[in-house]
This record gives sequence, structure tokens and C-alpha cells, in this order.
Amino acid sequence: MSAEGFLEGRRLQMARGVLLQCIMGGYPPARFYGSDDGDLALVADPQQIHRLPWSHPPRALAICDADELSGESSPLSTRGQLKAVIARYATLGLAPVVATELEFFVFAPNPDPSQPFLPPMGLDGRREDGQSAFSISSNNGLRPFFTEVYECMAALGLPRDTFMHEMGVSQFEINLLHGDALLLADQTFLFKHLLKEVALKHGLTVVCMAKPLARTPGSSMHIHQSIVELGSGRNVFSDDAGEPTATFRHFIGGQQAGMADFTALFAPNVNSYHRLCHPFASPNNACWSHDNRSAGLRIPASAPVARRVENRLPGADANPYLAIAASLAAGLHGIENRLEPGAAIQGEFEVPENLSLPCTLHAALERLKRSHLAKELFGSEFIEGYVASKTLELTSFFDEITPWERRVLAAQA
Repeated sequence: MSAEGFLEGRRLQMARGVLLQCIMGGYPPARFYGSDDGDLALVADPQQIHRLPWSHPPRALAICDADELSGESSPLSTRGQLKAVIARYATLGLAPVVATELEFFVFAPNPDPSQPFLPPMGLDGRREDGQSAFSISSNNGLRPFFTEVYECMAALGLPRDTFMHEMGVSQFEINLLHGDALLLADQTFLFKHLLKEVALKHGLTVVCMAKPLARTPGSSMHIHQSIVELGSGRNVFSDDAGEPTATFRHFIGGQQAGMADFTALFAPNVNSYHRLCHPFASPNNACWSHDNRSAGLRIPASAPVARRVENRLPGADANPYLAIAASLAAGLHGIENRLEPGAAIQGEFEVPENLSLPCTLHAALERLKRSHLAKELFGSEFIEGYVASKTLELTSFFDEITPWERRVLAAQA
């Protein structure tokens, strides 16, 4: 939209079905978004209108809510779903506090998708070979890129906590500062957009796939969650003596009850399950533990005021609005129904069958399709539409034969 049109308050409308557009560009049948495929109104959040610092000539980006023309939030909107979850907490006098940890890879351009990704050429004329994890000098060859990333983050008001080189080849992680759940979802979305745009300026490719390289750790989007009282800001996961509360236990119990049903929301793509199948600190389970990275739900070591639950299942490819909404909705389900978690696990452990999670997109979609809890929390229209869109993507994947199949299976009798 032109700046003049935006400033005049001209309404921007969009077909309802666009909210169910799949990643290849197609759509499920119209019955999933209303047979008329009528319009939605895109309503800009006045707190999320940003001049894009990397753009010349000047451009701006406005994060919008997708509202029905009658005024209420569209049930197909993931941002709307997150706002609804936050509102349900508010009716109990509570507010969720969230932080995200986002991992991503920085690669050289990859014009031929049949070829593997390669790290960019460093200032020393070499490509990183994977020995730079947690090194303070590992990103020297990318310093101009990261300098502009930091500058653009500051210009967009995105406060960062820590930035580091992760375990993968040319893999990095940012920890965003904790805060309001909707704000953190917006910031995570903006940061991913910023990364890709700035990378293009520097002749690089940023990839937020869950598993872009074989035999290399994948990229996660861990979600740290605590709940505070509205007004006082007191963390309700800790009592006055600094001990964990019943609310803390019930939140974990709700997370455990919802993780299998919601796996397709946390791991939304075929590639997501490559990360979970070879779990380099990417656990595919609903176990919980104190400071054990093998558990899907980890309680980081912290002071009582910062007691929180880390959901380690979501990948970097997850929709931040939907992943945060699903995780918080599961926790709220546990609080409201006083669900008790299983016993905490420590050290090496066998995952109980009732705490294992779907390990393929097909299995995860089947679990989501049958989930009464998902439809109760997010509505049948959203869940059925999401499953229909993701089924199109899965079908498209199965329409292709991979190099592995040709290499290994062609010679079989």
C-alpha cells in the first residue's frame, strides 16, 4: 500500500483463504475457509509499524491483525489465536511472560536446490568446517553482516540478550529478552524477516529450516515461559518461600497433556522431523526435567523469581505466533484442570510410551486431526484448515523422488 493510502486510513482487505495458503502457493478446498472466499480486513497494530532500516528507497512494515469484516478476529489468524490465549489468562488475573531462542544458519548463495548448502567464504579464503561452536572469533568473516543486523535490530526496537555461534556449521543463535507473549512473537517474526533481508544485501542466505544440513545439529526455537500476576508482576510459579507452586506443576502437566496433539504446530514441515529424528539436544518427548537438555520440557537453573518452563520442541521453522499460542494454551489447560505432571527425569532415561511424540509429519497431522483438545482450544475451523493446508504440502513432498531413493533403492532386486 502507498504511504499516502495508509496514512489516510484506507482499509486493506485480503481474501480469507490466503490465511490457509500452503508453502508451495496452493490452497485447500474452499470449504475450509468459507465457500465464498470473502474478504478479511488487515488492521495494523499501531505499536508495530516500522520503518525498515535496510531498505532504500524507504519502506515501512506494519504487522496486522486479520479481522472479519464484522469486526471480530478471524479464527484462521495465528496472531489472533495467540491474542485469544493471552485473553484467557487475563480472565484469571494472569499474564504469560515469554522469551524465544532462535537458531539459524548463514550460508553462501544456493542457486541450485539440488546441491547442499555451503558456509560462506571467510576473510581467510576458507569455508568454516564446523569447529567454531561457541567461539568468540567464529563470525569474523561475517562481521559486516552481523554489524548491520545489530544496527537494524536497534532501529526496530528489538532488544537482544545474547548472540552466539551454535554447534552447527555457520549456525548461530539469538536469545530475545523476555516479555509480553504477543510482543515476543512479533519480535521473533520481525527478527527472522530482518535476517533474510540483510543477508541478501550482503550476498548471503539465511536459512531457518529445522534441519538444512545432514549430520549436523538442527535449528530450534525454544520457548521460555513463566506466568505472572496482573498488577503485581509476581511469578506464580514460585511461592513466598521460593519453592515451586501447584500452578507450576499444573502448567507442566498441561504441557505434557498437549505436546503430542500439538506436535504438528511446533514441527510444521516434513524437514522438521529430520531435526527430531536425530536429536542433537532436540528431544522428541514430553518428559520434564530440571536442567536436562534431553527432556522436551526443561526447567532451567534459575532464581525463584525467574522460575520458568522451556519448551524445547519447536523448530526455527515454526510460526512464532502459533507455537507460542499452542504452548501457552496447553499450560493454561493444565492450570484450569489442575493436571499433575509425571515424575521429573534426570540423567539418561528411556522415554515412556505415553510421553513419546509423533516422529513424522503424517503421524503428527493424524494426531492433530483427531485431537479434541486442539479443537477445544483453537476451534474446529482453524485446526481443520491447518491440517488441510499441511496435507497439501505433505502430498507435494511425496510427489518427488529423492536422490537417496535413486542412489540406494534403484539397484535393489
